[in-house]
Amino acid sequence: MLILGIETSCDETGIALFDSKKGLLADALYSQIAVHAEYGGVVPELASRDHIRKTLPLVKQVFAEAGLTAQDLGGVAYTAGPGLAGALLVGAGIARSLAYGWDIPAIAVHHMEGHLLAPMLEDSPPEFPFVALLVSGGHTMLVKVEGIGQYRLLGDSLDDAAGEAFDKTAKMLGLAYPGGPAVAKLAEKGEMGKYTFPRPMCDRPGLDFSFSGLKTFTLNTLNKSDKAEQTKADIACAFETAVVETLAIKCRRALKETNSTRLVVAGGVSANTRLRQRLEAMVKKEKAQVYYPRLEFCTDNGAMIAFAGCQRLVAGQHENLEFHAKPRWDLESLAAV
Repeated sequence: MLILGIETSCDETGIALFDSKKGLLADALYSQIAVHAEYGGVVPELASRDHIRKTLPLVKQVFAEAGLTAQDLGGVAYTAGPGLAGALLVGAGIARSLAYGWDIPAIAVHHMEGHLLAPMLEDSPPEFPFVALLVSGGHTMLVKVEGIGQYRLLGDSLDDAAGEAFDKTAKMLGLAYPGGPAVAKLAEKGEMGKYTFPRPMCDRPGLDFSFSGLKTFTLNTLNKSDKAEQTKADIACAFETAVVETLAIKCRRALKETNSTRLVVAGGVSANTRLRQRLEAMVKKEKAQVYYPRLEFCTDNGAMIAFAGCQRLVAGQHENLEFHAKPRWDLESLAAV
């Protein structure tokens, strides 16, 4: 079955074609970084308008790249949530309209399920069951995964997600948007150990996350400093190290508590080099394995939505003509495949 995937949950328009037998055939991504950079963050209304402009041209582009037409399609998958309501409605409306016009089924996909399954697009995908760390600008969560749609939330972010903390720290340091890569790049110039920042919620049991206090600690440290460029680099290094260590500590706990030997790490922050290095060292010590999507599929993309939607459409699941955007959507509420 050939599936068209449409991702419009935030500030990236992702379109892909995935075949249940041949795999990923084509994908395209348009990033709105330039649109939102002058505001230092995503402006929801601008994001929605840009999705309207870019979605259909990208759909035509992936069909052309794959040498296929709409007549070859077996279904359409689209991100229904979580995300920005307006942006989600653009993708959902276009996807449902195309499916109706082409007389094929459509399926609403949970954005975080897409990220969670993104490593399945690789040549050596993880086997079920596994523990997944989903870490992005909007979410930081640990999930026990028994199969597609069989999810148990182990821990969640109580306030700022890790990616959000990176973005806010970037603003404090006077860095450009997007903040995560900018902080990581500055941190490379910092001296390890010059500052020691706390590892939030690691001194107590549990697998929840909280990064708002670390953000405040970073701001207070910066305000008390001389604000020299090297000092900012040292602070960025200390901040990044604290986030990475916190994530690694919680992942290790999750593996032990669930008696798991496989860890999947996905979402935008999973592209962070220092995080990957730290997790590689951790799983080696624990005699476990860690899996990531390729770098271009760490951030939002259409391929992960096409893949997730394909699994559900092949299993016979589909949506009726009514559709909804779900800015908040419980991952554990999904039906099993």
